[in-house]
Amino acid sequence: MDPSKGYNLRCTLTFGDIYGQILIWMLVIFASLAAGMALMGASKPIFALVGVGVILVLSLPFLLFAFTTTLLNHIALEPSASGGGPS
Repeated sequence: MDPSKGYNLRCTLTFGDIYGQILIWMLVIFASLAAGMALMGASKPIFALVGVGVILVLSLPFLLFAFTTTLLNHIALEPSASGGGPS
């Protein structure tokens, strides 16, 4: 990187890049809700609420990490066409 040149920050992220991540996380949410509904009929419904909460709380950091790393992988510094740097 030459400091005398100008650079453009370009993000090439598209919805298709994160579509799979969103679908998998939605699958996790629906599976945990289904398990919670199944446990709700049991004698201790508090286990259902705790189970759904634990699954959501534990899966959210993985979703955020996956999305953040995908976003960072799609950010590029490109030399500007004009070549004009700061004066």
